[in-house]
Amino acid sequence: MQSQNGFTPLYMASQENHDNVVKFLLSKSANQTLATEPSSRTAPVWRATPFGNHCSKALLSCLDWPADDGEIEVGIPDGFTPLAVAMQQGHDKVVAVLLENDTRGKVRLPALHIAAKKDDCKAAALLLQVFLGQQVFKKDVTFTLRFTMNDHNPDVTSKSGFTPLHIAAHYGNEAIATLLHEKGADINFSAKVNGLLWYLVLKLLKNAEKNLTVSDPTTTVLFQHITLFDALFQHNITPLHVACKWGKINMVSLLIDKGANIDSKTRDGLTPLHCAARSGHDQVVDMLLENKAPIRSKTKMHANDRDIGSTRVQNGLAPLHMAAQGDHVDAARILLYHRAPVDEVTVDYLTALHVAAHCGHVRVAKLLLDRKADPNSRALNGFTPLHIACKKNRIKVVELLLKYGASIEATTESGLTPLHVASFMGCMNIVIYLLQHNANPDVPTVRGETPLHLAARANQTDIIRILLRNGAQVDAKAREEKTPLYVASCLDNVSCHCYNTLLCEEQTPLHVASRLGNVDIVMLLLQHGADTDATTKDLYTPLHIAAKEGQEEVASVLLDNGASLTATTKKGFTPLHLAAKYGNLKVAKLLLQKEAPVDAQGKNGVTPLHVASHYDHQNVALLLLDKGASPHATAKNGHTPLHIAARKNQMDIATTLLEYGAKANAESKAGFTPLHLSSQEGHTDMASLLIEHQADPNHQSKNGLTPLHLCGQEDKVNVAGILVKNGANIDATTKAGYTPLHVAAHFGQLNMVRFLLQHGASVDSSTNVGYTPLHQAAQQGHTLIITLLLENKAKPDALTNNGQTALSIAQKLGYITVVETLKVVTEMTITTTTTTTLEEKYRVVAPESMQETFMSDSEDEGGKLNNNNNNNNNNNNNDNDDDDDDDDDDDDEDDDDEDDDDDEDDDDDEDDDDDEDDDDDEDDDDEDDDEEEDYDDYDDDDDDDDDDDDDEEEDYDDDDDDDEEEDYDDDEDDDDDDDDDDDDDDDNDDDEEEDYDDDEDDDDDDDDEEEEEDDEEDDDDDDEILKK
Repeated sequence: MQSQNGFTPLYMASQENHDNVVKFLLSKSANQTLATEPSSRTAPVWRATPFGNHCSKALLSCLDWPADDGEIEVGIPDGFTPLAVAMQQGHDKVVAVLLENDTRGKVRLPALHIAAKKDDCKAAALLLQVFLGQQVFKKDVTFTLRFTMNDHNPDVTSKSGFTPLHIAAHYGNEAIATLLHEKGADINFSAKVNGLLWYLVLKLLKNAEKNLTVSDPTTTVLFQHITLFDALFQHNITPLHVACKWGKINMVSLLIDKGANIDSKTRDGLTPLHCAARSGHDQVVDMLLENKAPIRSKTKMHANDRDIGSTRVQNGLAPLHMAAQGDHVDAARILLYHRAPVDEVTVDYLTALHVAAHCGHVRVAKLLLDRKADPNSRALNGFTPLHIACKKNRIKVVELLLKYGASIEATTESGLTPLHVASFMGCMNIVIYLLQHNANPDVPTVRGETPLHLAARANQTDIIRILLRNGAQVDAKAREEKTPLYVASCLDNVSCHCYNTLLCEEQTPLHVASRLGNVDIVMLLLQHGADTDATTKDLYTPLHIAAKEGQEEVASVLLDNGASLTATTKKGFTPLHLAAKYGNLKVAKLLLQKEAPVDAQGKNGVTPLHVASHYDHQNVALLLLDKGASPHATAKNGHTPLHIAARKNQMDIATTLLEYGAKANAESKAGFTPLHLSSQEGHTDMASLLIEHQADPNHQSKNGLTPLHLCGQEDKVNVAGILVKNGANIDATTKAGYTPLHVAAHFGQLNMVRFLLQHGASVDSSTNVGYTPLHQAAQQGHTLIITLLLENKAKPDALTNNGQTALSIAQKLGYITVVETLKVVTEMTITTTTTTTLEEKYRVVAPESMQETFMSDSEDEGGKLNNNNNNNNNNNNNDNDDDDDDDDDDDDEDDDDEDDDDDEDDDDDEDDDDDEDDDDDEDDDDEDDDEEEDYDDYDDDDDDDDDDDDDEEEDYDDDDDDDEEEDYDDDEDDDDDDDDDDDDDDDNDDDEEEDYDDDEDDDDDDDDEEEEEDDEEDDDDDDEILKK
């Protein structure tokens, strides 16, 4: 019921501060949101506020604000909110009520924390004068604990034990942090999650029906355990840890200036430097190190949860391990610049290179190796980085390690070589790569087991085939004289895989006989009506199998009995594709004699000639060309066989193709020629061959890249010399205006920059957005290149389209050495040399690159069994996208067209205002539910464990943080942690501000410790070893 001006009885009672009337009206369902008139929107909650009326609290408690959009700021005529009016009138209790109800989610934060989050200094100054209490809620029971605090205590803690200064540090709110410090906030306050402790104690007392004011034996015993509870719930996270974790550079500077302890450690031994390195905040890392942060400080690992009294053991992760884990190259580079030991080890003797190998971080691994990291360093169980890369199927890391001298025959404590590990884990590409680099397939372990034994044990049929083709001894005997076939046939959990080929994958006896080349059985089966074109699950016919295995006699019998020459597998491969792929010349001849289509295309447009070129089967390629195969055939991405041969440096194949008329300047869909591909890979002989056959060294792709640009990107100086000698334009520009010198400067290729300058490259050419090579080098922090460019008269005062000099770019990105180098030669007045905050983002400007995607010519093996390839599945979170065959190095080609990424971010590149994602979640949808901040990233316990860690000494899961404590997956648990400290029934997601459980280890490692005693005894234990 409203008056003419919209006044309701509830409105009038609120205005006059008649709280009993307000409560009565609300109990009768009075509508507290009705406004006086449309323009004023003056709700009762506002009317109660100017008078400091406590009945406003009654109104707010009855408001049914939705969890996701419960704003309490109701508009009023003069534009003030209720909170503003309350603050203006000095009604401190009303301010507290309004702030505490301005929360989204089930758990409310203390008012001062909300003020800290909003950087509201005026509200905070007012709140610091009131007596604060803390409420702990449990379902329908409310307990109120009053902690003895003076009227100006800024260290009030939330339920999770965090102070307003922690919140200010997370959001980078420097003004409120300064105010809190001036009011006496403890700059080194360590969060201890004490709210939960008191709730647990109160719950126990309530359940015991004890009077809290009376002492008796029961309450005495309960309070005796407070010390134990407190020990369990101490996280010891300081505001400096929080600011470093979230990369708030200015806040870090402020806290250090105010006396924050740069050496403080969390429960798990994490220092602020660990937090910054782990999150990749290189500017923060640099600042901490300049302020003498302990660069060699190491983390800890929790004791077994089942034994509270046991001691904690250091696991020894240094900041460099953390940077390697997160693939944070710049942070790692800064740590190394400040003399972090490159081969620093954990308690398990794991180095940062082990960590990078585990995670597949090629860039960090290369940086470490360039800084002389030992590629053969051994962990406690004897694992080298190469073992770990093989276990995790990191083919690029394997290639890199071998290039830098890693031992291919290194053995673990139990005698495992990298080939043993890759064979057991089913990593086909790595097995092939190791064998191509002369890995010995017959090296025995201390138990006499060869890689073939372990492949049989793990049911890796394709690996067995690869090993046997490369001369592995099929009758090699282990310590107990078990042959690989015997091992396979005796496994309890899986039947002999060879036998299963008869039963699984829908293979018929004819398929199996064709594979084994048993002509008599093939003929017998055909005489009894076997279907010559029966298909497996992957649509292999017996003829496909015979072509693949090189069984010429079987193929002849099948063809005589009407086998189809054009039947295709799932990927569209004909029998001729498979004969070409595996280099089976006699079978290929037979198929062509029977008029198999010579240019049949698979689903990706791959012809048999493409396949033969890829695998360097020159005899097969020559046969196909003699039979009319087109050297101009293009796959789906536009690659001809010559593209493939050029990229893989197959000289004989390329020569043959060119002799048969292949076009040296054939373009892919993205406009790249074979010369582009060979130049990028640094194949000098191939580049020379192509140029001899009229390849154009100035040919531009659709985004304008020439072969010389790609040499600049990859530092292929030898090829660049050939190109320039044959007329390559040294200053060719891409569509975005990048010259080869720009590209080389951007990617830090010092040798290439020197070469280009020696051959007259323009040192001050600018891109479409005004970037010179000097800008590019400054943006990337390449000091040596900057020095070289300046020595060659580069203009330090040149401006980009956005008015940036090389110096200003370096300042924004915090490259101190670059700034110092450019400062002396730049004439412009520099007003500041401090780095910008992370909120002022600088968008990096990068040149075009070749983003060719290569088609996959891999085929599912006809005999691959779904029900027995768990190990393969476990290994598919790797950095290769290989299908499943035993072949495709990760350069195999996807069927997508080439995404060339010509999209230049151009002019908006430097906009500092690009959308801030505000990790501080001020998108109010999910924010306060987690509530302040899922600091689970401090967790050293992220188990990415697909593995059970029962294993013996080999713990291939260096990722099981519990055994080798390396939390390699730390970034994945931000949202998943179960908030160990919130065992109350409140929603964990709503759970107060900071699930700062980040340092918690889930210690599931009991298994490993039990196994390490009997691992020499039981052969079955070995089945577990590599599964770890």
